Amino acid sequence: MRLEEIINQHRQNLNDTDMVIYKYIVKHRAEARHISIHELAKNCAVSSTTIVRFAQKLGFDGFGDLKAVLKMEDETHVYYKEDVLEDLQNFYAQTASKVFKRNFDSASRLIHEANRVFIFASGYVQSNVAQELKRLFFYDNVLIYEISGREEFMSIARSLTADDLFIFVSLSGETSLVVDFARQLQLLDVPFISITKLHDNTLASLSTVNLYVSPARFQLYDADDEHTAFQSMMPYFILVEVWYVKYRMYLQRKVQ
Repeated sequence: MRLEEIINQHRQNLNDTDMVIYKYIVKHRAEARHISIHELAKNCAVSSTTIVRFAQKLGFDGFGDLKAVLKMEDETHVYYKEDVLEDLQNFYAQTASKVFKRNFDSASRLIHEANRVFIFASGYVQSNVAQELKRLFFYDNVLIYEISGREEFMSIARSLTADDLFIFVSLSGETSLVVDFARQLQLLDVPFISITKLHDNTLASLSTVNLYVSPARFQLYDADDEHTAFQSMMPYFILVEVWYVKYRMYLQRKVQ
């Protein structure tokens, strides 16, 4: 599990000082893998005890365990090798390996127990992911209703209950409309699942269950400033397909 994922799980327990420490670690990630607790405390203008408390708030016994997680993380790369197809193939394989190991039981339980399931996508690719989710779960008679904008959301919100479920598909998890919807759902005690890029983001921190993807960029041109790098969004589609298969496995376990 990456640090961003852990932060999102414990975001509500972190204060401003904790976020200063976190932001320093993210900004100096390579250095933080080897920095001493005293050096980190000095650089963040806090005490060593504060660093230990920060690590413990994230569920670690101490700072050493936090550093161990940082050392195990895979760096997000922009691929520049000549054989881009080989890089892309390796990226797909690595993504699939991570997703297949993921536990989807919490998300599957929410979707199985919900009276109604709604989905909101914050962009074009995200909308395609939403359509794929709708297609897959339709095989099990799970109808997912797509919400297309604020007015439609506000209309639906009047009848939402804790027995309903919302799914958000977002890249950044910081789109103001999505965050606003999420906060309103929290007030209504309506559970919701977020699918976002793996980084510290507001939507994931608010979610009942958050599922992460890690897109990668592939530079197909010689100069970075001439063209935007191609970004593979395939992890979104791998995630929802594996989730559906594991949902079927979850149902089969329940009847045994």
